[in-house]
Amino acid sequence: MNDVVIKVENLSKLYRIGQRERQRYYTLRDSLANVIKAPFRRLKQRAKGKEQRVNPETDSMLYAPCSLLPSNDGYIWALKDVSFSVKRGEVVGIIGRNGAGKTTLLKILSRITEPTEGYAEIRGRVGSLLEVGTGFHPELTGRENIFLSGAILGMRKAEIRRKFDDIVAFAEIEKFIDTPIKRYSSGMYVRLAFAVAAHLEPEILLVDEVLAVGDIAFQKKCLGKMGDVAKEGRTVLFVSHQMNQIRRLCEKVIWMDSGQIKKMEKTATVVGAYEAAMSSMSLDAAREMDDSHVAARFLKWEIVEPHNEQSNILTTMGPVTLRFVLKVNRPIRNGHHGIALFNNDNQLMWGTDANKLAFDPGVYELVYELPVLPLRPSTYFWRVSLYDEKGLIDFWDCIPDLIVATSPVTHSRDEWAGILNIPCRFSIESHDG
Repeated sequence: MNDVVIKVENLSKLYRIGQRERQRYYTLRDSLANVIKAPFRRLKQRAKGKEQRVNPETDSMLYAPCSLLPSNDGYIWALKDVSFSVKRGEVVGIIGRNGAGKTTLLKILSRITEPTEGYAEIRGRVGSLLEVGTGFHPELTGRENIFLSGAILGMRKAEIRRKFDDIVAFAEIEKFIDTPIKRYSSGMYVRLAFAVAAHLEPEILLVDEVLAVGDIAFQKKCLGKMGDVAKEGRTVLFVSHQMNQIRRLCEKVIWMDSGQIKKMEKTATVVGAYEAAMSSMSLDAAREMDDSHVAARFLKWEIVEPHNEQSNILTTMGPVTLRFVLKVNRPIRNGHHGIALFNNDNQLMWGTDANKLAFDPGVYELVYELPVLPLRPSTYFWRVSLYDEKGLIDFWDCIPDLIVATSPVTHSRDEWAGILNIPCRFSIESHDG
């Protein structure tokens, strides 16, 4: 139990639907005034029956439940009865559709917002990287915000100075370090914010989907840094819609849906189930399309062997048997059929074709037997087509996506891992001279 650094029990957050608050611009004087007034606000909260207290022994924030809650009319639970724990040194991914409650959870753990009910305990210094705009003061320069962030984390000035050059070099903003960050672009802001959060040695790092703002090269740089942070024994909670990033970094994953935890297990299990659910959402609608006006239409596809409960999830590298169902309404002569496999970046993985095909009206199964399909764990999609002498008959990006949920056996660094997931044997032989 001593290894648990994040403990959440029955955490809930209620929001009023349609409530809009006018956002005012805060000067540095306003921010300092808010710090001074904070103890008095806590006294008012205790008087109202809602208490927030700090445990000095663990440097954690404890939240007591509210005694009075409004009715559900006009309100929505962004979080409802969320409970989990994270041990020291674990890297945990948080996934789910937009509005599932992921960011709300991190805001509560970061002490940006308070829960309506429940209990959250954090043991250790927390570094947060949430949406752009959180954590820095716009009137201060990049240099001043680095020292301010370090001071908030409880670091001494000498410690921050030791890290300062590394932070600036990582963020790649040397020319603008003495410019007020209100003049930064969103990309510059995120680069500096991530550099500060990762380099000032928080014991717990909370990262939301802000890396999407940066370019591809910087995203890879950030992922590499988070991997280094994890290897140093620090705890990371990482929210992302990029399943490849989740697979690479995380040991286990929390799948959130409608403000609740739907699944929390090892990464491969949860990500595979999540991708299957997302891919199949529009499958039924696709099958119900009226196809009477076309000569032929592809209806569905599936993995026949190896058999899996979800027919679009591949758990082995081969052999693989695929089946594509084609409904033909009018005779086709001298047909041409093509198939191609693409990754999430729309990069062609493989393709082949068949010519001089003849179909009479009816339903046909187009079967492909592949001795091996050594793909890296990720999401892919099939594209199938059918032509006749007059031109295109049907062209389909198959639903659901192909989900490869095999274990990765590639290079440990993503930029050297390549596309294929080919197992190999490695040995060293010594020959005496």
